[in-house]
Formats: sequence, C-alpha cells, structure tokens
Amino acid sequence: MVKAGFISSLLSLAAVTSAWDAPNYGGFNRVWQDNFGGNGGQLPNEGNWNIITGNLGVNNELEVYQRDTRNLQLSGGNTLQIVPWRNGNGWTSGRIESKYVFTPQGGKLTRVEAVLRFGGNSINNKQGIWPAWWMLGDGIRHGVQWPGCGELDILETVNGQLTGHGTMHCDTFPGGICNEGNGIGSPVNFPNQDWHTWRLEIDLRPGNWVDQSITWYLDGQQFQRITGSRINNYNVWRSVAQSPLFFILNVAVGGNWPGNPNGNTQDGYGSMMEVGYTAQSFPLLRLSFSVLFTVYIFTAVLTRHCPYFRSLVRSSYIHYHEKYNLYIF
Repeated sequence: MVKAGFISSLLSLAAVTSAWDAPNYGGFNRVWQDNFGGNGGQLPNEGNWNIITGNLGVNNELEVYQRDTRNLQLSGGNTLQIVPWRNGNGWTSGRIESKYVFTPQGGKLTRVEAVLRFGGNSINNKQGIWPAWWMLGDGIRHGVQWPGCGELDILETVNGQLTGHGTMHCDTFPGGICNEGNGIGSPVNFPNQDWHTWRLEIDLRPGNWVDQSITWYLDGQQFQRITGSRINNYNVWRSVAQSPLFFILNVAVGGNWPGNPNGNTQDGYGSMMEVGYTAQSFPLLRLSFSVLFTVYIFTAVLTRHCPYFRSLVRSSYIHYHEKYNLYIF
C-alpha cells in the first residue's frame, strides 16, 4: 500500500516547480541570464556553470559537493534545485559557479537579481542548513586571496530562519575595513519560505567614487546600502565594486556560522534551495539631444565632403539615405 505521507511528499515536490523568466525592466538591457530550462533530472547547463566538487575546507563546513543530480538538478519546470543529503559518510550537497564574469561599468548602474525559495522543512528541522546566492571577485581564480578579492553575499540564511543577510566582504582577514570574518552585513526578515526576489545594484553613476554605492533589495524594498565613503579606501572599494565578479549558488551544511546539524536536522527536498532564474542587467544607452545632434552634423559633413567615408558606409551594414540625410544600422 502507498502511504498517504509518501503521496503528500510527491505532491509537495511537484508544487515547488514553476516556470520563471527574468523580467525585462524598462530602461535596462538584460545581458545575461539562466532560467534553468530543460528536462527534469538533468544537471544545470555546464556551458553556463562550473559544477564544484569536494569539500572545500572553508568555514568548518561538513558538506562534500558532488556532481550528482540528487544534489543538483533541473526540476523540469524552469527551476534549479540544490538539495543536501545525509548518508553514512556525512553530508553531500551542490554548488555551482558561473563561467560568466562581468565587471560593473563605470558611469552605469549594474543590477543582478534572482528569484529563490526554500524547502518546506520547519525551522526545527534545518539546524546547520546554509543556502546562499552570492558573488566572488574573479581575482580569486587568479591568485588573489580572500577577502582581498571581494565578496558580495546577496542572500544567505541559516538554520531555517526567515531572515536573509546581505553582506560585503573585503580588504584583509582578520579585521580590516570589513571587520573580517564578519563582513559588513544587514539582516532582513521575509514572511515565508516561498518565492522571493533578491536583488543587488552596484551604482557607479556618480563620478566621485565615495558617492558610489552597493544596495541590496528584497522584493523591491531596500534593506542594505554601502557607499564608497563608508569604505573610505579607494583600492578596497575598487576591488569589490569596480572589478570582475562571478555568481555562486550553493547549500552548505554546518560551519562556523550556523553550527552543525543535530539529530532533528532533515535532509532532502525539504531543506533545499530552489532557484527560478539568475540574471544581470545594465541600463540601456541613452544619448542626449546634444550628442545626437553633434553626431548628425559630423556624419552629414563627412558624407558630403569625404568620398572615402561615403564608400566605407555604402560597403558596410550602415546605410546612408541621401534624401533624408539619415544612417540606418
């Protein structure tokens, strides 16, 4: 006989899958995303992600990351499920790091965003479970030590608590400008373990770096902001806000912050993190009237008085219409 509890578990598992796509925000150009499409039971797209394996020997964590669909799988409903499991040797889990690397652009606002939810186990059954969505400075892949490489934790939560943490790590360990190993963090409460949107914006529009900022949002509401003036050291600010970054999604188990699992900690889908999409956007390029007018006059003069420029244009994908004095790209 199939037990009712087993049927309930299957229904619960089916309910967590949902179709997601990163939104198109007005005034922004989405330059990268993964909405985790594909057949259920497959690994995520390895063209986008490095699948990390082994115990990384950090934070006294217990998990061994595996390249295994039990720990890391597409749901078949456009989501990714990262699932910790306990076995006779300890704990296994999943961690992926993006091959995509981006550098926040000077003079622009960079937005990164993901929609996430957590498995339905109660807080009493999640001691030691530590899901996270975060970014590391790409320098760590090229010999720069942590935390000098920079780290931005967009979301971390531990032990099933309905509290998210947004944190910046920087400078040196221990201590330093970011008070390592704590970092500069701020908590935010969220109402349930269901889907929520977590966003970080790096605003490099101010010309003076002390006025630049990094801001964290939950469901569109700001909960943490760090400015260059607070860091008060240009080289440290540049290492985090103006240097290449990559994404990380993982569920750790145990460690210095959450503490180790106890006898009540449950593994499996009830302790997973599920990801609907991960995306990064820049603002669309907007040219002022004065810039457009200058370009218009410049190209009009070149076209009229420079035969070489006319021939270059006509041999390219730029088409000049003499009647209207317009260039069509």
